[in-house]
Amino acid sequence: MELSLVALKIHHKTTYRFNRLVNLWPHRLMLRPRESRDLHLISSQVTTTPNAVITWAQDVFGNAVATATFATMSSNLTIVSVAELQLHAVAWPVFDIAATALRYPFRYSDDEWTDLGALAIPQVADPKRRLQSWAQKFVRSNPTDTLSLLKDLSAGVSEETRYQSRDDEGTQSPTETLDRGCGSCRDFAVLFAEAARSLGFGARIVSGYLYNPDQQSVGSRDAGSTHAWAEVFVPGAGWITFDPTNRGVGGFNLIPVAVVRDIRQAMPVSGSFVGMTDSFAGMSVEVTVAP
Repeated sequence: MELSLVALKIHHKTTYRFNRLVNLWPHRLMLRPRESRDLHLISSQVTTTPNAVITWAQDVFGNAVATATFATMSSNLTIVSVAELQLHAVAWPVFDIAATALRYPFRYSDDEWTDLGALAIPQVADPKRRLQSWAQKFVRSNPTDTLSLLKDLSAGVSEETRYQSRDDEGTQSPTETLDRGCGSCRDFAVLFAEAARSLGFGARIVSGYLYNPDQQSVGSRDAGSTHAWAEVFVPGAGWITFDPTNRGVGGFNLIPVAVVRDIRQAMPVSGSFVGMTDSFAGMSVEVTVAP
């Protein structure tokens, strides 16, 4: 395995503009990178203008969640997250899959089924089984190699749909992405995760940042940006990272912030305000990921 150590600084700035003073309700922030064996967080700071009281907690998935509570009215809201970290990148990881799971279909243990819970159940209704039929075509034989199947499924997302950046909120359903033939990274992540679940795998969606220094990866205009991908649980190997947008496996250039069951649970900034109906003037997001 080729192991490299990369020191990175992430600057994430979200700005909301209002036409007049408004009351800001508490905002939920998911901006702190998720530490792991491969990611060492050196520092992380979140600041707001106007000032807020910021409290921290962990959600049911172990993600760091901040709540910003404001005491003054304002016509602007700026939230800035600055994080410094070390990424132990493995470009070509080797996965030590358990012998019982080398070939698909396989059976999770009773404990694994219990612990995976809703992560192994499709979250989007598919009454006509269109998504399951689409995913099933990547099962080349019975039995078939498990890792090859998952790699083919991930590659199939970008082979059959075109990447298209979308600034509007929300995520397409898997069938919408297939019908339209295009989608953003979050649409691709949902399509892959739901397809894997339809085949009986436990899967979770990951939100974070893409480090793209040579700008060869799809989904980033500069050296880095926010990004979404997915992980599949395979006995022995554990959670294996798949980036269907870039056909990547292992995530050597990915910085996770949140792992979730549903993409809606991973919004970096969410909150509300009280004001006149025409108070909201717009918002902007700036992200840099650099050495």
